[in-house]
Amino acid sequence: MSETSIELRNLAHLGDAVWELFVREYTVGKTANIKNLHKITTARVNADFQAGMLSMVSEMLTSEEAELVRRARNLPIPIARRSIQKQYRQATAFEALLGFWYLYDAERLSYFFDKFKQTEFFS
Repeated sequence: MSETSIELRNLAHLGDAVWELFVREYTVGKTANIKNLHKITTARVNADFQAGMLSMVSEMLTSEEAELVRRARNLPIPIARRSIQKQYRQATAFEALLGFWYLYDAERLSYFFDKFKQTEFFS
């Protein structure tokens, strides 16, 4: 199955879940306090943070990945998200990229998850 057979929105939908699971796995090792778990998680599972993560990895993407990101970033966005349009588009592109890696390149996904864990945002 290739990326072309799966809609970009579906990849983003899957990537959103992949990202949240990654962040939750990270947070459970940080604290047992449920309030702090929620705070740490929501600080990393939002459009602004995800846009920053995409920016961090953009120079390391293959041409195929960069094209997927470009196409996902240009998807129409819901009216309710127009106030944060740039961040929402970037976050959607990031999620689509994660969904793509999850389905088609688990090694690449693991590589970038390791990179994310080494940043100041996950220390």
